[in-house]
Amino acid sequence: MLIEALIEYGLFAAKAITLILALGLLLIILIRARPGAGGSDDDGHLEITDLGERYRDLALGLKQATLPPKVYKKLLKEERKAEKERAKATEQDSERRRIFVIDFHGDLMASEVGGLRELISALLLVVREDDEVLVRLENSGGAVHEHGLGASQLLRLRQQGVALTIAVDKVAASGGYLMAVVANKILAAPFAVIGSIGVVAELPNFHRWLSRNGIDFEQQTAGEYKRTLTLFGENTDEARTKVREQLEDVHTQFKSFLIEHRPDLALDQVATGEYWHGEQALALGLIDELRTSDDYLLAAHAEADLYRVSYEVKKRPLERLLGSLHWAAARWLQPHGGR
Repeated sequence: MLIEALIEYGLFAAKAITLILALGLLLIILIRARPGAGGSDDDGHLEITDLGERYRDLALGLKQATLPPKVYKKLLKEERKAEKERAKATEQDSERRRIFVIDFHGDLMASEVGGLRELISALLLVVREDDEVLVRLENSGGAVHEHGLGASQLLRLRQQGVALTIAVDKVAASGGYLMAVVANKILAAPFAVIGSIGVVAELPNFHRWLSRNGIDFEQQTAGEYKRTLTLFGENTDEARTKVREQLEDVHTQFKSFLIEHRPDLALDQVATGEYWHGEQALALGLIDELRTSDDYLLAAHAEADLYRVSYEVKKRPLERLLGSLHWAAARWLQPHGGR
């Protein structure tokens, strides 16, 4: 009796989750369809943080906590004098090299691409010849078209001759690596996850459950392959074959993009869907250097001005809630390349 009760509870939970996801998808569609939705130019604003100043403030705070008051007071006086000299030097040297830092946290639908587009458009209006853009990328992959757009946005920098560095502290897999590969240089932490160069499509099918409960599902299409695999209809071997063909086509395109930007890669070794950690990725040529983004920025701190730039969009509470539903629904329903 206990086992039967658990089975019944599991079936009920599955139905409830499916219903919640379906309602969430409907709400997302309605919200995105409203005027001004989808990341229009009026949705957000640019925020800029002087990372050099932030580093100096952190160091002063630590010194204040660890040095005797008299020693700290003397050091603070010297630091203020040095700050005035830095400000004066900056005014005289308006061509001092700058590094603009972008944080990109990917999800399955690469929802930050809209903000990335705005940032890159703004940067292309102000970058100088010696400037650099560093993208701290954390991305496990997801929908092909969304991550492809993300890669295209980063490619705009390369096409305009802007030095682009990608730093991977945690993960750049599948669609995440697709974005990373356009960089002039890819850095990765020793235990960062790199690779997963493959494509996958997965979705549940409720056809047998509907049939057992006497529920008919009707679907009409025009075009032989307008719909292949389906959530509620009966899937056929022909449909499965077609989806596999489409996945192979995307994989081929993925590999061509990799070779275009990293021509020395051995595709037979790296385009298998596997992923590697930092040292292995370096040996395979997937990255250029083992280094965290923190070390890279601290090393550049003395000879460059560091600015973190972000595009902030104010989201309504309902949109924040639906963002979680969107992520879950995408995980079930969208073809994607992932680990």
